[in-house]
Amino acid sequence: MASGKTSAPQYTTIKVRLYPTQAQAELFEKTFGCCRYIWNQMLSDQQRFYSETGAHFIPTPAKYKTEAPFLKEVDNQALIQEHNRLSQAFRVFFRHPESFGHPRLKRKKDDRDSFTACNHVFTSGPTIYTTRDGIRMTKAGVVKAVFHRRPQGWWKLKRITVSRMRTGKYYCSILYDCGEGETQAVVPTPETTLGLKYSISHFYVDDAGAMADPPHWLKQSQEKLVRLQRQMSRMEANSKNYQEAVRKYRLLHEHIANQRRDFIHKESRRIANGWDAVCMREDALAEMSQGLRQGNVRDSGYRIFRECLRYKLERQGKPLILVDRYFPSARICSTCGHIQRVVSYKRRTWVCPACGTTHRREVNTAKNIKTQGLAQYFAKSA
Repeated sequence: MASGKTSAPQYTTIKVRLYPTQAQAELFEKTFGCCRYIWNQMLSDQQRFYSETGAHFIPTPAKYKTEAPFLKEVDNQALIQEHNRLSQAFRVFFRHPESFGHPRLKRKKDDRDSFTACNHVFTSGPTIYTTRDGIRMTKAGVVKAVFHRRPQGWWKLKRITVSRMRTGKYYCSILYDCGEGETQAVVPTPETTLGLKYSISHFYVDDAGAMADPPHWLKQSQEKLVRLQRQMSRMEANSKNYQEAVRKYRLLHEHIANQRRDFIHKESRRIANGWDAVCMREDALAEMSQGLRQGNVRDSGYRIFRECLRYKLERQGKPLILVDRYFPSARICSTCGHIQRVVSYKRRTWVCPACGTTHRREVNTAKNIKTQGLAQYFAKSA
């Protein structure tokens, strides 16, 4: 089978930590509030216009600047992007109403504060650009930033998204256009393909029997979380000590999330670089988390791991093959193909009655996922 080449625009996002001055932080907070205000005003007017005429129409942000002059104090691009987001929210709602709900009003306590601004290049120069130790933004000027990596010289800065976490830290996600990338499609073979099976106790088990076994970060920090919650329960709400305890509580949860994210990115990069294809079962993790209340399905971050693996493989022309969730991978003997009627999920091993092979249940499942995934891939490519 001949391998083909695919050419498509490639984008990369670099996330950096911002250290704004007090004036810049006040401008960011004002921009967050203006974006929330303009979203609610446009959505309210759209609902009123629809109830009166039956037609769909979203006013532009320029309509509100006369009655709300404070909107002129922030970057106009942030307001325009809120209009684009609301339009996109209605487009996906009209296209798939069974999957996407109707856009709702934003509340300050519900949403993570963020705004987006696009970069425009004029004869005098771009409106947004990076410096040695900062990012130049409209209205805010040069904001100090810490870069963990730098863009290549030919990358084009498209837009930035500034966000404030609940711990009070500011971050900026910078989207770059890397140009047209030509990717050589890689044809997998059984020797260069990895089969992965989600495991509650080991994160994943592959077809060779290897296991990830990452630390249970939330469980390790459980004592600290309980201690902080007990302290907060004895404090007066909204007092200075209470607010400080809340900040420590949020910082600890952010630390746990960063540990999980660091492991996911490193592990997905290792697998994407070492294998030509990966086969996984399309497990419904949300349903599993409801049925297995004693497990760590939500804490593991396996869904994010699957998505990270997908885009990292795609950038190298390698496929991520998803097997149907109802495929009986746990009941099939990977040696002779015999299908067992019942396999207890409480037992780690089982013996095939047809050929007598003793199987480790999760390893056998990973092998069957790999076999079925390769069969799907070549059947689709034929």
